[in-house]
Amino acid sequence: MFMFYLPDGIPLEANGLRRESQFLDARPGADIIAAHVIGEDVEMARAFASRGDLVEKKVTFERLTDEAYAYSAEGDPTSGVIIGDDAVMVIDTRSTPVAAQDLIDRVRKVTTKPIKYVVLTHYHAVRVLGAAAYKAEHIIASEDTYDLIKERGAQDFKSETERFPRLFQAVESIPGLTWPTLTFRGFMRIWLGKLEVQLMQVGRGHTKGDTIVWLPKQKVLFSGDLVERGAAPYTGDAYLREWPKTLDNLRALKPRMLIPGRGDACKTPRETEAAIAGTQDFLRVLVQGVQSGVKRKQALKQIFSSTRGKMLPKFGQWAIFEHCMPFDVSRCYDELTGHDDPRIWTAKRDREMWNALAD
Repeated sequence: MFMFYLPDGIPLEANGLRRESQFLDARPGADIIAAHVIGEDVEMARAFASRGDLVEKKVTFERLTDEAYAYSAEGDPTSGVIIGDDAVMVIDTRSTPVAAQDLIDRVRKVTTKPIKYVVLTHYHAVRVLGAAAYKAEHIIASEDTYDLIKERGAQDFKSETERFPRLFQAVESIPGLTWPTLTFRGFMRIWLGKLEVQLMQVGRGHTKGDTIVWLPKQKVLFSGDLVERGAAPYTGDAYLREWPKTLDNLRALKPRMLIPGRGDACKTPRETEAAIAGTQDFLRVLVQGVQSGVKRKQALKQIFSSTRGKMLPKFGQWAIFEHCMPFDVSRCYDELTGHDDPRIWTAKRDREMWNALAD
């Protein structure tokens, strides 16, 4: 019998047998933190959500046009920056004020213009709770996002801090929930001097409050988590049947460049199309897998196992794949069995679901 330890210090006992004395090492940052051997079966133990992801990521702050910049970090949430004639807009704030300070410092190396606007592309704690650091005049979100903060903001805060401990270092620097000072429904135009910036809701997908930021003259699109590049889409609060059409609406804008919710910026129309198509493909395979299990009246755990198995060869190397899959399958199952609107994730529900599906 082998004994391994989870990142929390909890012992894990191996009690099977197969292929003697082989095991996966517990690399820092790996989603799978131990494997034990029993005969020919290798059992995997996965750290809860991203609790096994402990390695700091390399940050890239990249100028795309005279006005647009992307702040990315190897699959961590990506932020956008727009520098206008008289002010700066930051799109998605990072997870804490301490984390946000690195983005601010990089902006200050290229401009002294005030950061006047912060835009929340949607509500998830990991994206919005750094807002206080910017001391912006306005924090802007859709009315649907405002409703989500009222409905589930506190629960999401607790849930996501437990899912992403590395991203929520210095959590004590967060003064509370991030509340918008301006809300809109459908469309808003903002002028940064002579630079036109459009905020639009073009359909539901990742959440009901999804907002894109569009520079119409430059044809640069900030998609939020509607589009991911090299990272698994998180669909725990999604509208999966609507999301593909929403992506078609993004495609219709014919963006020249795209800053995704996770991953590096897409600098050409070809890269942009590949990211949109990749996100659509992930959603298609996910829904088909869960739908097949529902038709067979399989148990959720069986549906999870078969769907993950189908997706692993093509998407298993994408960032946060193992983190997302239990949440993704759970939400897809709910939507296909009558829960049109996503149920609220709490820290307790997170753990119960993970223990039921992923262990």
